[in-house]
Amino acid sequence: MASAAKNLSTYDESNLPDAADFSFGIVVADWNAEITHALYDGCVQTLLKHGAREDCIHTIQVPGSFELPQGARLLAGAKKVDVLIAIGCVIKGETSHNEYINQAVAQGLTRLSLMSGKPCVFGVLTPNDERQARDRAGGKYGNKGVEAAVTAIRMAALARSLQQPAARIGFGDR
Repeated sequence: MASAAKNLSTYDESNLPDAADFSFGIVVADWNAEITHALYDGCVQTLLKHGAREDCIHTIQVPGSFELPQGARLLAGAKKVDVLIAIGCVIKGETSHNEYINQAVAQGLTRLSLMSGKPCVFGVLTPNDERQARDRAGGKYGNKGVEAAVTAIRMAALARSLQQPAARIGFGDR
């Protein structure tokens, strides 16, 4: 949760691995496009800043946040990627639709990550209103897209450093 004490765009660059050897899959929801495209821009600029090659950043768009897990699965099947980043924004509004969508997206991305062995980064804003979304899409609390990119680089490096195929990973393996 972003707050005055935590800016989403602030991180320790000295501990961040070089992104040059990784391939990234980014799935962006079109719903709330002004917000999600700002998150996407922050994400891509951060990946490039840390050495990612433009030809190793594969992006697709899906209609809304609910479609992010399926879009990520399709992208992972079409491109060789080390990590997937899902970018969306579900604003609470007047109904509880956000609870269902956010839970479905989080569970879908978690399931995809565990089944595929590919890290899936949750770059989805879940604000109460549009002001909170703007504050976290380049506003006063930074840009969650930057945070998603940093997480993706770190998770891709971690997965590669362990060098274990997903099918062999289990709770009892050492």
